[in-house]
Amino acid sequence: MSTIFIIMGVSGAGKSTIGKALSTTSGIPFFDADDYHPQANVDKMSRGEALNDDDRWPWLRSLAELLKQQEVKNGAILACSALKNSYRELMEYDLDAPANWVYLDGTPELIAERVAARSGHFMPPELLQSQFDTLEVPDEAIRVSIDQSVDDIISDILTQL
Repeated sequence: MSTIFIIMGVSGAGKSTIGKALSTTSGIPFFDADDYHPQANVDKMSRGEALNDDDRWPWLRSLAELLKQQEVKNGAILACSALKNSYRELMEYDLDAPANWVYLDGTPELIAERVAARSGHFMPPELLQSQFDTLEVPDEAIRVSIDQSVDDIISDILTQL
């Protein structure tokens, strides 16, 4: 059984950046949940429409299956918004050991700046508020502030393990 990390937070919090850095540090393979969205979800978000639970459930089930497969291999570091408790429960349901949840915490202002500055992502800045509206901050997660360097965030995560 291998370690599973799920790096979570709203769009623009730095999930992919932190996930890749943690993967480099730990040697655990990195996966980005955005790569597993069906085209219909990508198209919907590209049009500026927020996803609803019906859009998310099939995607979350595919991520849960990925995590289960990786648990018996080399583990996984997954960057995924995982905004609601019910989403997190589904993703972790079939795992033999609890996942290590890492919540990237930042102010709406800082994250809005980051989202506005990035290019080439299907999630438009106009949908950021819908993510904050949906977010249920996890009680049982490693919580790190994104208002620090990537190296400091990785150190913070490893210290809190």
